[in-house]
Formats: sequence, C-alpha cells, structure tokens
Amino acid sequence: MTAADFDASGAGPGDGTRAVRAGLPEPAKYEPTLPGPVFAAHYHLPGEPTGPYTYGRDENPTWTHLERAIGELEAPGQDGVETLAFASGMAAISAVLFSQLRAGDTVVLPDDGYQVLPLVREQLTAYGIEVRTAPTGADAQLGVLEGAKLLWIETPSNPGLDVCDVRRLAAAAHAQGTLVTVDNTLATPFGQRPLELGADFSVASGTKMLTGHGDLLLGYVVSRNARPMASVRRWRKIVGAIPGPMEAWLAHRSLATLQLRADRQTANALAVAKALRGRPEVSGLRYPGLPDDPSHKIAAQQMRRFGCVVSFALPTRAHADRFLNALRIVDDATSFGGVRSTAERRGRWGGDAVPEGFIRLSAGAEDPEDLVADVLRALDESAE
Repeated sequence: MTAADFDASGAGPGDGTRAVRAGLPEPAKYEPTLPGPVFAAHYHLPGEPTGPYTYGRDENPTWTHLERAIGELEAPGQDGVETLAFASGMAAISAVLFSQLRAGDTVVLPDDGYQVLPLVREQLTAYGIEVRTAPTGADAQLGVLEGAKLLWIETPSNPGLDVCDVRRLAAAAHAQGTLVTVDNTLATPFGQRPLELGADFSVASGTKMLTGHGDLLLGYVVSRNARPMASVRRWRKIVGAIPGPMEAWLAHRSLATLQLRADRQTANALAVAKALRGRPEVSGLRYPGLPDDPSHKIAAQQMRRFGCVVSFALPTRAHADRFLNALRIVDDATSFGGVRSTAERRGRWGGDAVPEGFIRLSAGAEDPEDLVADVLRALDESAE
C-alpha cells in the first residue's frame, strides 16, 4: 500500500506514514521495497517507441518512483498532479521561467529572494522579457502584478524569512490570467503545500531539507496544470538538466525520514530563535515560528511547520566572522536544511541585500540543548 492508497480510501495518513510510503511500487515477492537505481542510457525498443521508457534523457524508472513520491507529498489526494525531477533547484527554476516566458512577456520576481535570481533577471531581460520586482513582505508584489504573464513567489524568502499571503496573491494573479509559481524550498511539502494555496507550480531545490543530508543536488517542479507543464517537460528534454539515477534513488530513500527531520529541525530552529531573542548584540532576528515575528500571523495560516532557518545580524562583519569561527557543532557552510546544523555570513557571496554581519543559521537534528549551548557560547566568545 502506498501513501496514495490512503487518500483513495478516504483515510488521510499522518505525515510520517506518508513520508515512508510515498512513491513506493506495489509489493512484489522477493523484490526490495524500494527498487534500486536503474542505470540506463537506452532501453530495448523493438518496433514503434510506444512504451514508457525509451531514452535515458527523457525518462527513467528511478525518476518515476521519486516523482510519484514528491507529488504525493506536495499534493496529497489531488488528481492530475505531475512531477518532474531535475538536476538541481536552479534547473527546475529555469525550466519554469524559460519554458513559460517569451519576448514581450512580463514576469514579477521577488527582490529579496534567492541570490541567483538577479542573474536570472539579467538573462530574462536579455531575452526581451520585462522583469518587475517587489519585496515578499506585505504582499508587495500585488503592486506590480498588472499584465504579468507569470508571478514568482518565494515564501518564506531566503534569506530574510519574510512571508506573503499565497492565497491572496494567487487569486489576484488568476483573476487576470497570470500563472503563479511558488518556490517551496525552505518550507518543504511538510511546511506548506503551494498547489492547495492556489499556485500553478510548486518548485523547489531538493538539495536542501527535502533530502536533508547535504550530499546530493536535485530539483523538482510539481503542477496539476497540464498545458504549461508540458512546456516544462519539453524544456527539460531540450536542455537535458536531468538527475542521475543514483541521486534520484538517494533522494527517494531520504524522504522516509522527512517528517522526523522536519519536526526535530523545526523545534531546534525555534529553540535557537528564542535563545537569540534575549541577546543584546543580535538585531533583525527573524523566524516565522516566533509569535512576535512580523510574518507569524500569515505564516501560521498557511504553514504547518515553520522551517529550519533562523536569520539575524551581528553588529559588524568581523563580529560575525568571530562568531562563526567560535562555533563547534555548527558548520560554517552554505546551503541549508541538512541534519548537521550550518551557519554562514551571507554577505560573503554578494547578491543578497543584507548587512555585512547578517547570519543565516540552519538548525540540524542535534540535541537542542547542545545546539543552543553552542550558539550562546560562540556569541560569548565572539564579543569584543
């Protein structure tokens, strides 16, 4: 029995049950529960190419299992849902944008989103596409939405952790025929379900919390809108930004622990945020799970978990560097969502409009007491 069978029977499973059963094939005697990765560039293909697997750039059985699993998590119980796996989150993002937009179209992007979006904006502009931007917070994208072909939402935003009202934005967009995409990377399907909130596409980097071990690159697109999704599939075929079968298999294997990881990491993030709230050297603390966070009210309405990322600022770049160097169980590394806690000074990359002392901390699955103690000790040691 797969997670989808629970929905068909009318009894909704819990997140843990859904995670461990998602995408599994029907049990077969003497066969593994999760079939191993299929390595194939081509398949036996006598006669006309009418079967499901013809060439390795187009389809792979290992992708099929993973795509079904992600679809069951992103849109449980919904009919007509299609998922496409990609080699990375940026491959998935690019597939939606460049398959849907043409010269003369207008797209609305967040101006406080993922740091590669400015590069995407440059490329879109070079192709003759008008790009408008607005902040995520306060649903500011509504003010520049008129006439747009596509609205791109990132909520919570990375790294500032602002949240917008997806239902409100999607309703306004659809009223004028605008497609809506939500980047669900930070939230994961166990944090929010964009398709249920009105989005046409849910896009994410599976590199982060979805797979959670920091050892693979992966992206995906989920939609129940068949016509634009066909364009996304065609783009994947043209560009060839496909995941390897081993990465797809590792990702599917990792999904079984998603609920366990999400619960622990979310709880750890909240514990760290509460501990930071009383520190005089910390400013700009953001975590949607804090009751006094500016985004908490709307986040609580559309999110089931608030994620593993906490952001804050220390007074100077030097102070932030000392803090990072003093951490012992928190790794100084980019990305987020892994079982091992990480933190970094985001200003070192450029592309994010953040102070030099801005820290993005991703809570892992360590014991919360150890994690909080490490952060507080590092703050004490980094003080001048």
